[in-house]
Amino acid sequence: MKNAWNVAVAACVSGAVGYFVGVQMHSGGSVGTPLRAEARAAQQQPLPPGSEIVYKVPVGPAPVKGDPEAKVTIVEFSDFECPFCGRAIEVVKQVEARYGKDLRLSFKHNPLPMHPDAPYAARAAIAAGKQGKFWQMHDKLFEANVARTPNGLKPDRIDQMARDLGLDLDRFHRDAESQETKDQVEADQAQARALGASGTPYFYVNGQRIAGAQPFEQFKLVVDSALKRADAVLARGVPRKDLYETLVKDGQAGPPAPPPQAPPAAQARNVDLGTDSPWTGANNAKVTIVEFSDFQCPFCQRAEPTVQKILETYKGEVKLVWRNQPLSFHPNALPAAKAAMAAHKQGKFWQMHALLFQNQQELSEAKYEEWAKQIGLDLSRWRKDKQSQEIASAIDAESRYANQVGADGTPAFFINGRLISGAMPFDTFKPVIDEQIEKANAALKKGVKPEKLYEVLVAQNVQSTGQAEQQVAAKVEVGNAPVLGPKNAPVTIVEWSDFQCPFCGRVEPTLQQLRDQYPGKIRIAWKNQPLSFHANAMPAAEAAMAAHEQGKFWEFHDALFKKQGELGPALYDEVAKRLGLNMDRFHAAIQARKHAAHIQDDMAAGNAVGAQGTPTFFVNGKKLVGAQPIEAFKQLVDAELAAAVAKK
Repeated sequence: MKNAWNVAVAACVSGAVGYFVGVQMHSGGSVGTPLRAEARAAQQQPLPPGSEIVYKVPVGPAPVKGDPEAKVTIVEFSDFECPFCGRAIEVVKQVEARYGKDLRLSFKHNPLPMHPDAPYAARAAIAAGKQGKFWQMHDKLFEANVARTPNGLKPDRIDQMARDLGLDLDRFHRDAESQETKDQVEADQAQARALGASGTPYFYVNGQRIAGAQPFEQFKLVVDSALKRADAVLARGVPRKDLYETLVKDGQAGPPAPPPQAPPAAQARNVDLGTDSPWTGANNAKVTIVEFSDFQCPFCQRAEPTVQKILETYKGEVKLVWRNQPLSFHPNALPAAKAAMAAHKQGKFWQMHALLFQNQQELSEAKYEEWAKQIGLDLSRWRKDKQSQEIASAIDAESRYANQVGADGTPAFFINGRLISGAMPFDTFKPVIDEQIEKANAALKKGVKPEKLYEVLVAQNVQSTGQAEQQVAAKVEVGNAPVLGPKNAPVTIVEWSDFQCPFCGRVEPTLQQLRDQYPGKIRIAWKNQPLSFHANAMPAAEAAMAAHEQGKFWEFHDALFKKQGELGPALYDEVAKRLGLNMDRFHAAIQARKHAAHIQDDMAAGNAVGAQGTPTFFVNGKKLVGAQPIEAFKQLVDAELAAAVAKK
């Protein structure tokens, strides 16, 4: 999956850059203004990465509990359906108990697009707040989250919570559906986006950021640092009532845009244009951009203005080719792709494409029909094409092909084969496009025919970056990971993976093929990378590590991937019994979350070496992202075996 996520302009991925220690989130980043010298001097221990920065985070009208003049204010951006937010609740309670009157808490809403019940839950909490019961509703919503109660956040269950709290239900419903309440949620989300807090949970401790469901010890480091900063400011005579505003007034308003840069040299692929892909722009263009995208992905929508600017700026020189990559956790992505490709059959793809992105929050079968009529399609023919096996198979093939070429997140752009991943700004695309135009002009002078430019330039880019790709190696430790294969194997493949990720499941047979074709020469080490939008991924990882404790990791691993669509406690017990595990010991390990710290360490290590999406592999330290075909692995394995022979 994912490439994830590219910091604040991340791709919507099987993962995203900005994942932090102990948790996966959709995006993040750790950029901003340094602390003042007095704060640095006050620190006794190194702070967690990213929390050394101060951000300007106004509390505004958000719900607050605690002393209004507390020394430390924590502003939380959260999502009631996010499993990591649910896990963070116990830590927040520990922090409250430890710091008492020195602490106040403020809550802001950031319901994520892959959590269908989160928006209503956010509005319900606000509606309860209008009757003085925000924190009581907050607790009930998270109790349902933590308990993983079936349908626990559906409107009827939330209505029962409102009854239990003694709320006026008519008023509650009016407030939950009011435009004012919706605007409040959107305002919180806009603030989160501006801060670069596009995942959940995010905490700002007197402006210092903590990303993710971190353990109490990490919070303690940041809160203690914040207390010392507060004491230093109070010692200068600042009134308690002005303390928080004073502490954050000079903070960073949000992460700055990344500096313009070309993608790494190793990111170039021979990407074909498909047999009937929608395209726009120049016919025999000097630069062809192949975009793999998803109509429900918010980052794909965010990239649209940049794409339009490229087409306008380089009119006559750039061609844009669309290829579908509907992600599995976006339920409306595949139906929307079918609707667009059915419109393509009648020459109206780009008109439908525009409507889908302009109305991304309204994607539905009824809307597709409305828009098809609006753009003048033959509705009978469009309906038939939309439901056809031809279009379904074509989209599935494109999705698989995207993963093969490394477009394992959306949006992904290949500029004459060179990859830019995520909703990057125009200034990131410009130097790459300009470079490719220069190459095209040189090729045309040498007599290359315009219709052959793409083929020639892609080949040049792949050839020129191939050597660089082979030379880049990261220091990746196996540590105490489950390992399959001989310890002295000349090739070690370290895999960061997620039991619920469909791409991770898809690559498993390829890994077995490799072991069969290179007997005794490959060992595979497993690292956990459960992604936040896969609700069953973390529990599955904990169950697998509980099996590892009894020497049955790989058997358990194989069983989970064989029944990936059935992940849950019933399957874990079924597999554990079949493998002859000590069930009391197995259950005790899971209930005590004995292996959670190990999994968090895996995730932190993955983040450190750039394995933010799943699956990500390091073949003797050389990175390979996504469910690649066996040929991609063999190329690296053969090179490593040859290097081993040469050393001897």
